[in-house]
Amino acid sequence: MSSVRLDVISAGAAHSLVAAIAKEDAVEVAGTFGAVGAMREKFLAGEACDLLILTKAQIAQLAAERRVDGASAADLGVVRTAIAVRAGEAVPDVSDAVKLREAILAADALYFPDPERATAGIHFVKVLDALGIRAAVEPRFRNFPNGATSMRELARSTGHTLGCTQSTEIVATPGIALVAMLPPAFELATVYTAAVSAAARDAGNARAFISRLVGAASLTARRRAGFEGIPPASAPG
Repeated sequence: MSSVRLDVISAGAAHSLVAAIAKEDAVEVAGTFGAVGAMREKFLAGEACDLLILTKAQIAQLAAERRVDGASAADLGVVRTAIAVRAGEAVPDVSDAVKLREAILAADALYFPDPERATAGIHFVKVLDALGIRAAVEPRFRNFPNGATSMRELARSTGHTLGCTQSTEIVATPGIALVAMLPPAFELATVYTAAVSAAARDAGNARAFISRLVGAASLTARRRAGFEGIPPASAPG
């Protein structure tokens, strides 16, 4: 796939995987990566797009509306939401609701993505509500447009800080350590799906790139990026 250029609009959770496969295949990616809500808005606004990566539910809806080629849709894998700290910092115990609550309350600042348009950000404020501590810690919120930016800012932070975003964005950020996935009571596992835009400039190469993203040869890269196995019900047919 040398000398190929693809316009990609993608959830930030898939950024490191797309970059890794693009580098292996010498594909130039002119991409926009960020919070899924914002990326969906860009796509619907008509931004150039050959390949779209959003949540499985969002891609299914767009396929029903014939905005993407439903036959091309394929799941990249499952990404879970996790807690992060700066590399080298003490790792808190967040294994259950009580310990997670204590760890959050002990933090000087909380770094996480857009609580209105980012998957992890939306979920994390729901967790804070469920723990009954949102009002207490809201002054400590440090929100950024996407998880990647949130983690880069966490890496530059000082004091006793804590972060929450998709695991793929945590493992891709230098200076950040993944503490643990959210405990079972608050777990969020999101399936991300790729599809070719109905208005793709280069649909053929977009399909070929999706095949590389989800194929057996990319399994190691997907695991390294933080993707987990696809549940049987989510596997592309």
